[in-house]
Amino acid sequence: MLNIEKELKKFSLSAFEKLFGQQITEDLLNFQPTRKEFEGSHTLVCFPLGRFSKLNPEQTAEKLGQYLKDTTSIVADFNVVKGFLNLSISDAIWLQLAAEIHAKPDFGKHASTGREVMVEYSSPNTNKPLHLGHLRNNFLGYSVAQILKAAGNKVYKVQIINDRGIHICKSMVAWDKFGEGETPESSDMKGDKLVGKYYVIFDQKYKEQIAQLVEEGKSKEEAEKEAPIMLEAQEMLLKWEQNDPEVTALWRKMNAWVYKGFEDTYNTMGVDFDKLYYESETYTLGKEEVLKGLDQGILFKKEDGSVWIDLKEEGLDEKLLLRKDGTSVYMTQDIGTAILRYRDFPGISQQIYTVGNEQEYHFKVLFVILEKLGYAWAKSCYHLAYGMVDLPSGKMKSREGTVVDADDLMQDMFDTAKQRTDELGKIAGFSEEDANKLYKDLGLGALKYYLLRVEPVKRMLFNPEESIDFQGNTGPFIQYVHARICALLRKAKQISVNPEVSSKLKGLEPSERYVMSLLQDFPQKVEEAAQAYAPSVIANYVYELAKAYNRFYAEVSIFNEADTTSLAFRIAFSEIVARVIKSSMELLGIEVPEKM
Repeated sequence: MLNIEKELKKFSLSAFEKLFGQQITEDLLNFQPTRKEFEGSHTLVCFPLGRFSKLNPEQTAEKLGQYLKDTTSIVADFNVVKGFLNLSISDAIWLQLAAEIHAKPDFGKHASTGREVMVEYSSPNTNKPLHLGHLRNNFLGYSVAQILKAAGNKVYKVQIINDRGIHICKSMVAWDKFGEGETPESSDMKGDKLVGKYYVIFDQKYKEQIAQLVEEGKSKEEAEKEAPIMLEAQEMLLKWEQNDPEVTALWRKMNAWVYKGFEDTYNTMGVDFDKLYYESETYTLGKEEVLKGLDQGILFKKEDGSVWIDLKEEGLDEKLLLRKDGTSVYMTQDIGTAILRYRDFPGISQQIYTVGNEQEYHFKVLFVILEKLGYAWAKSCYHLAYGMVDLPSGKMKSREGTVVDADDLMQDMFDTAKQRTDELGKIAGFSEEDANKLYKDLGLGALKYYLLRVEPVKRMLFNPEESIDFQGNTGPFIQYVHARICALLRKAKQISVNPEVSSKLKGLEPSERYVMSLLQDFPQKVEEAAQAYAPSVIANYVYELAKAYNRFYAEVSIFNEADTTSLAFRIAFSEIVARVIKSSMELLGIEVPEKM
């Protein structure tokens, strides 16, 4: 496919030799998108070229621009702003590019690189339902996987379910003591929410017991260690690791409730996984590796029997890997999981962990430990860190009052989408089923886009009201532009206008040229987003594209065009834009309606 920047570089190198008698290398040619206030689409930065041309940057730009305009068919005009050469591409080139894109349904997708990558996301605990933080995690991980796939990689989407440990035992103890046989069916409550309810009950009872022990003269630290309910949870964890049949039966039953709840939430989110890993199945391998490392002298044992690694030379600290009673910690499980994944998928060149930035230290330590244990692939492991999400205070609190529940928030978004859509009268002629799908697509699109348009590492404030606006940098605005184009394409079909890009076209409108300059960038934006693990690159790109098309739509009366060649082009042009909007939004995990 025609690559305008590549062509410009080729001609510029030739021009430099002809004009100045100098052979320069391609890396000196820095092309950038032209700033909106100037004419053109491609800008060559001429400041580094003066020492070869023996002229100042402005004179260098003038001579290069004139040469390119006079001797090539690619440059129609140019202007110079200080040392910047702004180039206007000829309409014939834009039309050639439009024809090539129109004939390529998978435009933007890169050829296979042969590289295999694994992306981990979600990774919940089975003691509570998914919350707002999990939404950003899932949307980010899923989108990065989609982008890496579009960039030519084979991608495996996985999660580790933290289904064992003291936190799980807390819910189990509370249900066993206070549950009176309650089930999801008897309570009409999702299984993950039911188990989460008992995690909260455990915490309440634990605090009551601490207060009582403090009243009896214990220090707070002693009370926290000696509270009977905590001792019961610790005892249950030991029994679980010893495969006590009663404890493991209760564990299986309560986890099954949670998995069904998670599955429903993931279906609503629109995310999926290629393979699930469970901490209960990976921690034993982690323990084996730790004990092996102990035998090899990589790790050491303290007097109380606990096993540690000393990473002070690496600028880190000592890290606990096995407690004194022999039970595992998160790090032990993560060691086992990483190793198991490379055994299961020997072709992967990288593991990407989508986990909040509060775990940065944890992953630094994990990757160093794996390397010390002899796993060279640890160097390529990557922590895709993201910031916390806050909500305006007092809005959409969960029933527990402590965390924003993912199901509740998504339902609130669907309800808000319904209210806004009904108010604007955008569902005329919709069946009830179609209307409900539209509310879901808009609500989820608003939520995903708002969370993904911000660079992952930044902490952010999610404003539900702002996110679902049909104007501005929002998912619904982009979805609306796509639906508008689909309506236009339906009308073209009704009046038998076939989309076609013809070289006989008289010329392009300025707004069309600008949209074409954005369209040509799509493959490069996919690559840029993949290299930076940043869906925000795609989100901001597709917003600019939708906004630019909207401007074209407002300026050009498409169906009042008398020239049939121009009309056929504008339908083809609109079809290309709709396709790229849809492809971009798919990379963000967002569906675009064809009607609204």
